[in-house]
Amino acid sequence: MRVVPQLVTIALIAVVAVPVSARLVPGTRPWLDSAGLLHPLVVAGIVPDHGAEDGKHQGNAGRGPPVIADEVQIHPLRDVISAIGSARGIQAVELSFGVTGRLKALRVAPGDRVAVGDVIAELDAETAQLSVERARLVLEDRQKTFDRLGQLAQSGTATALQRQDAELALRTAALELQAAERDLADHRLVAPISGYVGLVEPQVGDLVSSSTTITRIEDRSSLLVDFRVPERIAALVRVGDAVQATAISTPGEVIEGRIVALDNRVDEASRSLKVRAMIGNADDRLRAGMAFRIDLAFTGDSYPAVDPLAIQWGADGAFVWAVRDGKARQVPIRILQRNAADVLIEAAFQPGDLVVTEGVQTLRPGAEVSVAPPRT
Repeated sequence: MRVVPQLVTIALIAVVAVPVSARLVPGTRPWLDSAGLLHPLVVAGIVPDHGAEDGKHQGNAGRGPPVIADEVQIHPLRDVISAIGSARGIQAVELSFGVTGRLKALRVAPGDRVAVGDVIAELDAETAQLSVERARLVLEDRQKTFDRLGQLAQSGTATALQRQDAELALRTAALELQAAERDLADHRLVAPISGYVGLVEPQVGDLVSSSTTITRIEDRSSLLVDFRVPERIAALVRVGDAVQATAISTPGEVIEGRIVALDNRVDEASRSLKVRAMIGNADDRLRAGMAFRIDLAFTGDSYPAVDPLAIQWGADGAFVWAVRDGKARQVPIRILQRNAADVLIEAAFQPGDLVVTEGVQTLRPGAEVSVAPPRT
């Protein structure tokens, strides 16, 4: 007596499972067709008629196993190169005095913004000032001697040789005054560029020389980032190409920039080319020395793009199933690039080919297939 309920249960499961499998598993449709069940289920509306759902696939409909296929799409090859580089200001200079002396005054503090010509620091210049005054007095005396000999030469009491010696002495005194004034000017340290002052290590009263760095001024209104790209794309990089920079400290913020310079040779050790990019820093939030990830995108030739599900693997490598003249064809491929939504490949497709994405497990080379439209 227990057999009858079990048979009823099995029958109910079959009534539910057969239509569901016919809808979701394309491989069951040929089995139902051979058993004579597919047509009644289609007529009753329980199972959809894939052969009449989409006009563009009707020409490929047959009595073979049903598959889902779509037209071949053509997309450009996009290559993105990422590299890490360190930033520096668009201009930077380390300042030191040209002479040795004792530091008398510091006119700036770390972090101050200065303009060209602003005084940064001063040395004790008393001796240099005395040298200028002495040279000025000597020049005035030599000028008077030269003028006097000029008057005497007109009366014939001074020789041309005396006047020539006086002229030489006058010019020498002028040069000595210029040297003294230059030495005095070297006791004042002025900013050669506009920018921000860095740390100042020496203190007032210290004895400094030309080898003593007083501070560093850096113009960070824009930043330069040096990075390297592989040799294989060295010929593709051009001055003016756009880049995207992301500071390692702020990974969510992307800054637009451009390439401003290229090295003139590929490094033989690393097989890479040094590239320099410029990024904006108008709000002064970035600092020199920060690490940046640089993304450089290239758009190459166009290639067929297929769904990742379409790619199969065999003994001879990767391939896809194509529907050509209503029959399945095995097309060898070479994978060029994997993206989030598709895969770019090299393949010998013909016009009108459809690429199979579902139902590949039932296909055989040269066999007729019934094409259903892709699911939406």
